[in-house]
Amino acid sequence: MSDWKKITVADVEMLRVNYQQRITESYLDDYKHMNVMWYTHLFSCALDDIFQRVGLTQEYFEANHTGTFALEGHVRYINEVRVGQQVSIRTRAIARSDRRFHFLHFMTNDDTATVSATLEAIGTHVDLKIRRSAPFPPQVAAAFDELLAEHAKLPWPAPVCGAMKV
Repeated sequence: MSDWKKITVADVEMLRVNYQQRITESYLDDYKHMNVMWYTHLFSCALDDIFQRVGLTQEYFEANHTGTFALEGHVRYINEVRVGQQVSIRTRAIARSDRRFHFLHFMTNDDTATVSATLEAIGTHVDLKIRRSAPFPPQVAAAFDELLAEHAKLPWPAPVCGAMKV
């Protein structure tokens, strides 16, 4: 486990942007900041980009009757996000097993140059014919391994919660 308070925007910016969004009025809650449900939505949008990188495309899912299920998640709300601000999501791959993946998403506020939130998550590859976890095909496993190797070279430790394992 590492200290998430030591992670800077400069650290996070070493990762590729997976998704960006300007926050609209419809994202706000009664306190005039972004409602918690939208954090999950935005992190999910970013995961689509990572899936594309490793070959988990819509075409792959349809052709193979597969998908992914979320198994576990831990969100840290660090700095509030308000209407009109733009956020960027970047994702760091942490680990994988033969059927599970472990990611850490970072949401940065482009207008305030702060880390707004993180989502650490575990998901699984699923055979939708039997609705059970299934191993990644070799080409997806290899692509995940390439991404893991790339992210392992970052000069800062991933601020994982320490409770999640694949």
